[in-house]
Amino acid sequence: MAVTYVLDETFDGTRTSQVPDPDNDGETISSTATGIKDIMVTFTCDDTDPACVHKRSVNVCFAADGTTYDAAATAARIVEVGNGVAHKIAVGVIS
Repeated sequence: MAVTYVLDETFDGTRTSQVPDPDNDGETISSTATGIKDIMVTFTCDDTDPACVHKRSVNVCFAADGTTYDAAATAARIVEVGNGVAHKIAVGVIS
């Protein structure tokens, strides 16, 4: 069962979120969180009908110094998580 993935954001250690402004109809309030150590990823399995889409966060990887983001290691980690997602789809835990 093949699962592909798309990064839903670019990792920089922050995440911006928006919520509706309760005092101003049609407006939003933005806030930025810092110290984020994960990245949002969308996994898709086209082997099911309809295609199964699963969104989740995946912990990012850092170099040995513990502070430098390691994009290659994070990509490998996302593939590993994707393998787990594929297995869960195959056994019906994720649908």
